[in-house]
This record gives sequence, structure tokens and C-alpha cells, in this order.
Amino acid sequence: MVDVVASGLPWHFKNSNQFDGQGRISRRCSEHRPVSKHLYNTTIGKVPWFVKRFGAREIVLKPLRVLFAPLIIPTLPRKTFLFQEQTLVCFYHGYNMTWASERCVEVPIARAYLERYQGRPVLEVGNVLSHYGLVAHDVLDKFEKGPGIINEDIIGFHPAKRYDLILSISTFEHIGFDDEANEPSGRKILRAIASCRQLLGPDGSLVLTVPIGYNPELNLLVRDNLLPTNQQTFLRRVGRLDWEVCRKEEALPCQYRRPFPYANAIMVAEFGPPTSAA
Repeated sequence: MVDVVASGLPWHFKNSNQFDGQGRISRRCSEHRPVSKHLYNTTIGKVPWFVKRFGAREIVLKPLRVLFAPLIIPTLPRKTFLFQEQTLVCFYHGYNMTWASERCVEVPIARAYLERYQGRPVLEVGNVLSHYGLVAHDVLDKFEKGPGIINEDIIGFHPAKRYDLILSISTFEHIGFDDEANEPSGRKILRAIASCRQLLGPDGSLVLTVPIGYNPELNLLVRDNLLPTNQQTFLRRVGRLDWEVCRKEEALPCQYRRPFPYANAIMVAEFGPPTSAA
């Protein structure tokens, strides 16, 4: 159980930088490599992309949400949701409007998996959890700069070890869709998933959270059952701060940005190593 009682973590942190993704105080350091410029690590270059993906209104609304987050977050009610028979607490944080987007459920789900794999080798693809506190696991991100981040593409990443858990939060929907891919997004997503599975140990698990409705090619992969998952869990947003488990058929029609900002449904997909694929 990863709820407010089991983990001892409140649903928002006043000093979240004291905690890693497993609720522990820790430090991570490794070699920092230079990163070429890209819309993900530039400011001006992000503007046209941001408007296209999130709408012109968000150019105004996002800064306001960030500005007033310290005042809004303490007033938000404690909300819980069910995930795989666990009661998890919605996570509110000022960074990247976590309290106003799908991250409020994705972060608790990620931490639930980290607790299950505590003390075992873990890789995070896409630098997300370190924005909410120090983390103890490896982090791979092709574009984002930061101490300890491995700046490589997951396709072509060949570490010396295998991982028991590879975790990725709202990252795979960007593959081939928001980067300079020379192939269709759906094809590159499948190649990235295959690369991750090759890095798993014999009993390892790849866990992805992705928003429904953001990347049309990813939606088609989900709709047509083309992802080689062991398990899929869908959640949809039924209120500004309310999420519930639903069927795939209920999640797929949900629109991105409507009626609530950002994702209105997400999928949590689990994959095993290649030898366990059906």
C-alpha cells in the first residue's frame, strides 16, 4: 500500500527536495554530459510547439498556475484514487503544475512501483521524479540537462547492467512526435519499448504512464492492441481533482485538454522482458 498511512508521505510536500522517489533521503551523482540544443531545453523554441500541443490559452494560464501554486496547493482537498487495489493519494506540487494535471496521479503510481522494487536496480526514462526530490535510481533523458542524468537515446543505450524496473512517466508519447525523428512516431515508440525490454532482468518490468489523446499514433497502438503489454490499467478524470479506474473503451474517447487541462485519461502499461512476451 502506498497511501498516506503506509508511506507516511503527505499529499503535498512543503520540502519535497528532502525525499527521493521512494520517500527516502538520498543523493545521486554521476557524470554530466553536454546536450545539444532542442525545444525541450530552450525557451524561445518551445513557444510554437507549446501553443500547438497545449493551446494558446495555456501561454497565459500556465504562468498564472505556477505563480499562484503556493497559495492554491495548501487549500486543495485531500483526494485519493484506486490503482491495482491500492489506495493512493493525489500528489500536489508546484513544479510543472503537478496539482493541475495528470502528474497528480502519475507521481503516486510511480512511487508505488519504486516501493515494490526498493533496493533493486531501477532506470527512469525521462527525467521526472528528480524534480520532486532527490532520487537514488539511474535516470536517462536524451535532452534534459542535469546532474547525474544520462543524456542518451533509449534506442542505442547499452549499459553494463540489467534493471529490475524501468519506469517512464509521460515520456513515450513524445517519441517521434516532439523530436526530430525520421520515422513514424508509432514505429519509433515500438522500437523504444523493445529497447527497454532488452535492458530488463529475467523478472524485470517496464512500466509506462502515457496520456490518452496526446499522440494520435500512440492512441492507435493502444486502440488496436499493438503494444506487447502484460497488463494495462486506465484511469480517467471525472472532476478537476478526481480520477477513477476505467475500461480502455471508456478512456480512448477522452480528449486531451478537454474538459480539464492536459490529460483527461491515462494508461499505465506494464511489459516484461522479451522472453516473457507472448
